[in-house]
Amino acid sequence: MKLNLLSCDAQRPDKRAIAQCIAEISANMDDSLARELTDILLEGDLVDIEVDGKNTSSAFRALRKLDIDYEIVE
Repeated sequence: MKLNLLSCDAQRPDKRAIAQCIAEISANMDDSLARELTDILLEGDLVDIEVDGKNTSSAFRALRKLDIDYEIVE
């Protein structure tokens, strides 16, 4: 399943927690790419990721906990 990460609405976003979340929920993503995508997201740009099918409900929960807005593409 593909997700577009739209924005992070947290007042003080935790970059490390966001990067770790992206690395955990994404299919085949390493930590350095997750950190780069976190920087892009926090700058206000759209980030698209591929989520493993068995992790979708936990991925949605983790993104909501971090105040990350997302949309489902597929």
